[in-house]
Amino acid sequence: MTDLDRLNQVLQDQPYIEGFAQPSSVDFSTRSAVKEKDLKGREHLERWFHHLSSFEMTADTVSRSTDNFPQQILDLLASSTEFNSIELAQQWKVDHQKLIGAIKSLLANEGVLATKDVTEKRLELTNEGVQFANEGSPEFLVFQFVGTEGAAQADIMKQPFGKIGMAKAMQAKWVAVDKGTVVRKSTDVVDSTRKYLESLRLGEDVDENQKKELKKRKLISEVNIKGLLVSKGESFTTNLAKQEADLTPEMIASGSWKNKQFKKYNFESLGVVPSSGHLHPLMKVRSEFRQIFFSMGFSEMATNRYVESSFWNFDALFQPQQHPARDAHDTFFVSDPAISTKFPEDYLERVKTVHSKGGYGSAGYNYDWKIEEAQKNVLRTHTTAVSARQLYQLAQEGFRPSKLFSIDRVFRNETLDATHLAEFHQVEGVIAEKNLSLAHLIGVFTEFFKKLGITNLRFKPTYNPYTEPSMEIFAYHQGLAKWVEIGNSGMFRPEMLLPMGLPADVNVAGYGLSLERPTMIKYGINNIRDLFGSKIDLDVVYNTPICRLDK
Repeated sequence: MTDLDRLNQVLQDQPYIEGFAQPSSVDFSTRSAVKEKDLKGREHLERWFHHLSSFEMTADTVSRSTDNFPQQILDLLASSTEFNSIELAQQWKVDHQKLIGAIKSLLANEGVLATKDVTEKRLELTNEGVQFANEGSPEFLVFQFVGTEGAAQADIMKQPFGKIGMAKAMQAKWVAVDKGTVVRKSTDVVDSTRKYLESLRLGEDVDENQKKELKKRKLISEVNIKGLLVSKGESFTTNLAKQEADLTPEMIASGSWKNKQFKKYNFESLGVVPSSGHLHPLMKVRSEFRQIFFSMGFSEMATNRYVESSFWNFDALFQPQQHPARDAHDTFFVSDPAISTKFPEDYLERVKTVHSKGGYGSAGYNYDWKIEEAQKNVLRTHTTAVSARQLYQLAQEGFRPSKLFSIDRVFRNETLDATHLAEFHQVEGVIAEKNLSLAHLIGVFTEFFKKLGITNLRFKPTYNPYTEPSMEIFAYHQGLAKWVEIGNSGMFRPEMLLPMGLPADVNVAGYGLSLERPTMIKYGINNIRDLFGSKIDLDVVYNTPICRLDK
């Protein structure tokens, strides 16, 4: 075994990154001693050489980035006729855009440089290509994972590289499957995919067939790079006088301005964009929701009543006074004013009767209904209280078919966590029509959520105190790969509608969802406290784009 073979074998056991992440002077001197040797078949030595080259390139780039680009460009042109900025950036191993910036700064000196636009096609590594160049190809990682003793196929498939790597490794006949165990079919292999990617990253050329294969695997892509062909101008010089940016009072007083050169002012510059107001993400999504409701013929209800009596918030909805939702653990009660006293007397009596004795074909709840409970003021727990007031008003004015909606804040005595707040926004829709059925409601849901971009829906029976039948609405979440609840709905009970004075053949359907959940999904926010509340990062408000739903 030669010294090169022994060195190749030592490097074989080193990880691709951690094993020689920071090379020493010994590494570079060793490479200098063997770089003229034939490395064919010694894949790990070649990998090591590429690694050291990348460090040299990085060091050269850092060093040159601190130099005077404009002066270097002038010195280069003094000894040549022209240069291509794309080729020069590759030769100097610097960022092309920084080089373009230096050239444009020289163009401010009239007549020093002459330029022409050029466009070249280049191959660049995709994000996946960069990953493979850094870590190794999936097929090679599978080969390493299998080792000399083999590995269970199930264990390999659990790895990030498992699925692609197994297919490619078997295609290359590096491994084979024997009764659920993957074993090597070759004693040593060359990670040619990684080798070619590293060569392209360093600006080296590779075989056309390999380029086609890398393109097919979407590891490289062809891009058009715009550059400049730079040559000497009519007034070319390597000694540029410093141009002043401003005319100062001192220059005027001393007269020194007469001997100075000034930069030209760009009167077409747009300047700094002034700071302006920004809509909160919730308000952006709320605006889109309102437009969807309006496009479906809904009218908006007035919701300017955060404090509501328990009568309208609970009793009018046929929710019994002993219901757990009316407990202090779930509801915020107002201390001042603690009670409300103004109610429609006849309607109040009908609600009391249907609760305590029944009526309209219902047995009621058979309990002692108390006005004291109905008078208690609360922070409204849902905007359905607004719907109840609107439906009562509709009955008094003479029924007409209506489609109503509201979007506003509600309050619950919740335990705060990543998905729950003590206050949030409820989106509610109400449809009042004669002979309305659950099938009509499902049709409205389908159209409404279609406009939100949600088409895969399911409906599940549930229980609500004031709707019967009731349905929960579920949508399939592709990111979570499961069904998630997105809303609640149902047909308002006769015990709620008939005491209001609505005709017996009128049905009212209602549905609601929160505004926060779709906003979090839309903008990729995982914690509701990052969206709403006193600790929100203002950058979230400033930087979120305009909401566009699939209307």
